[in-house]
Amino acid sequence: MKHQRISESLAKAEEILGASGIPDPRREAASLVMLALEKEKTFLYAHPDYELTELETSKLESLLERRSAREPLQYISGVQEFYGLEFEVTPDVLIPRPETEMVVEHAIDLLRPRASQRFCEIGVGSGCISISILHHLSGATAIGTDVSTSAIKIARRNSEKRGVDGRFQIIESDVFNNAGDDRFDMIVSNPPYVPSVDIEGLQPEVRDFEPHVALSDGDDGLSIISRIVDQSPRFLVSGGLLLMEIGFNQSPLVVEMFESRIWRVPELFPDLQGIPRLVRSELI
Repeated sequence: MKHQRISESLAKAEEILGASGIPDPRREAASLVMLALEKEKTFLYAHPDYELTELETSKLESLLERRSAREPLQYISGVQEFYGLEFEVTPDVLIPRPETEMVVEHAIDLLRPRASQRFCEIGVGSGCISISILHHLSGATAIGTDVSTSAIKIARRNSEKRGVDGRFQIIESDVFNNAGDDRFDMIVSNPPYVPSVDIEGLQPEVRDFEPHVALSDGDDGLSIISRIVDQSPRFLVSGGLLLMEIGFNQSPLVVEMFESRIWRVPELFPDLQGIPRLVRSELI
């Protein structure tokens, strides 16, 4: 690909990615050329005759090789946008997904009118959920837990970058094990809910690159959810809320986990595909 112009590089990259089964190869080709040149998209289309240097060509070839092997673009670039903010992501954390923005949106709406806005996130990952909430609620404070020390490092870096680290304590903990004696106005979570039998059928980008500990409980996908529902009452104030993202076909079983003498009837909210994706309940 030496001395190719941008227009030629885009066409060649699209061809390579398409042959590798990458969805929307044209868009991804542009993203990789942008990364190789360290330029915005407008530069690509304003300067189609620009000739890549040998260094830029070599970098593009390396990026194409990685993406053709189905490594996610977000891990290649090291960033992903979520709820209008940019987050650092590495293979130590899940890539933030649009459907998870539902958790943030509901949390902000429900916490905003409250005098106290203290919440806890179980399974903090990149920190995208908590940091987004804290970014939009300047009076809120939070604790985030995760079993992965590597994920915690990423979350802390993202927290510092967004300037909310003074209001966000991130601790290593298996669910609530090290959460202390705090009580919260809300608990939020995007727990590992993919059944282990479904892992093999996931997209290569997910199956081969994203951390399995953040995807699945190694069982039926319900064990961590069950632990959160069972243990949350000890950590919620009266009238406190639990918001959780759940998986496809899990809603009937998850709703049954909420004891009616402890919780109000759980509400389910669908994602854009109509799948019940968010469960929400209030402690009586």
